[in-house]
This record gives sequence, structure tokens and C-alpha cells, in this order.
Amino acid sequence: MAICNIIWDVDPVWFSIGGIVDIRPYSILFGIGMYLGYWFVKVMYKREGKTEQELLTLAVYIFFGVIIGARLGHCLFYDFNYYASHPLEIILPFKIHDGTFEITGYQGLASHGGALGVLIAIAIFCYKYNINYLSQVDKIAIVAPLTGAFIRLGNLINSEIIGKPTDLPFAFVFVRVDNLSRHPSQLYESLFYILIFIILWTIYKKSGNKFTPGFYTGLSITLIFGVRFIIEFTKIHQSAFEQAQPLDMGQILSIPFILAGLFLIMRRGNLSLRKKNTI
Repeated sequence: MAICNIIWDVDPVWFSIGGIVDIRPYSILFGIGMYLGYWFVKVMYKREGKTEQELLTLAVYIFFGVIIGARLGHCLFYDFNYYASHPLEIILPFKIHDGTFEITGYQGLASHGGALGVLIAIAIFCYKYNINYLSQVDKIAIVAPLTGAFIRLGNLINSEIIGKPTDLPFAFVFVRVDNLSRHPSQLYESLFYILIFIILWTIYKKSGNKFTPGFYTGLSITLIFGVRFIIEFTKIHQSAFEQAQPLDMGQILSIPFILAGLFLIMRRGNLSLRKKNTI
């Protein structure tokens, strides 16, 4: 048994508007994470002499990319059988069953799908405005772990994506789930994501764009999904089909991201020897 337990019984709904719309800390933390990411990218834009209007347009693309990608990722990778039978619930924030109407919001978002959605959204943006793709992705890759940290704090508030039972002294008891002492896996991820952001931001502040395009992206996704792969060992399975697998779906989906990140680091990780207007 754990020496001491942290009793976690936080209400995932702060208050309701008219008894219909719930105001959830998860949504607020998600918004804070997105805003902080935007703020730091704005600092990078200012440093490079780019306009904020361009960033505002990009932010719209990314917002829809992350929401659509994360939602589709969850529905396709983690609960395909259910959503195959209820396809409208993929895009509608409510359920209608047996004549009852329930506003659910978009419960069920997968980070791997969100990452793919962001990459696709940036690709569309760069194609439309004729901007170098990897250079643009690099900026988002630097701040992505910071946004991810706040999303995982939202998962902690919701008592979801919980860890396996443990007797560690800092174990959490998620009262809304059961009375077992468990790994606070959401907190592990959040803290590591903040550390990854600090590493990336420190490198950027020191070296700026001296690295060839793609380096920050490669380093970011390698660290993020490398940490995710390891921390998954402390989590319970999110879907029943994962029980018979040596790796869960989160780990399986992390592997291609890690490989892609290592490829970008090895291919583009050298300091760029940019020519100095010599004739």
C-alpha cells in the first residue's frame, strides 16, 4: 500500500448555463494551452519580422486541424465499433438515444490524431500561401508540448486516462473511478511536456533558425512521443481490444512519430551552413 494517498475528487463540471451547457475545466485548460502556444509563436514571428495577421490565419487552420484530427483519431483508433454504428456522434456534440437528448461535447480526443490534423492543416495553409512547410511546422512543434501539458492537466481534472495501481507514496486515488491508489499518469505527461517545451524554447532562443528546417519538428515529436511511449506502461488500457496486445494503441501510434522524428533529426539536424552573400 502507498505510504500516503492523494485523494482526487475534482468535479469535471464547474457550473452549467441554463442546465444545458456545462462549463468544464478541461475546456478552459485546453483554451489556455492553445493561447499560450499562440503567444510564444507570436514571439517567434516578431523575432523573424513576420506579421501577426499571418499568424492569426494560421491559428484558425490549426484550431480546426487539431479538433477534427483529435476527434477522428479517437473515433477511428480507440472506439471504431461504436462510432461505426453512431457516425453522426463523430461530428455532433450531443447524443439522442431512446428519445432522450444529452449534450456531451466532444468527449474523446486522441493526441495522435490531433498531431496529424495539425500537420495536415499547416500543409494546406503553406500550400495556399506559398510558405516553406517545415519552417512553419518547426514553430508549432516548439510550442506543441506546452499545449499538450495543459490538455493532460484537463485529463487529470476529468479523472480520465488514469494510471495502473501502484504503492508509490505519491499515488492518486481517483474517487470518481474507484478507491485504488494509482499512477497519476496524466501528471507525469504534463510535467515531462513542460520540460520538453523548456528544452526546445531554450534551444530556439539560443540558436534561432540556424538549424535547417525540420530539426525542431524532429526533436519535438521524438521527445513527445518517446515520453508518451514510456508513460503508457503506467496507464490502464483505454479500450478492451488492447488487453491482448503487448503494446497499447497509444504506443503503437507513437512508433511512426518517433521514427519520423529521428529521420528529421538525422537528415536535417546539422547546423545550417547558410551562405553569406558571397560572389
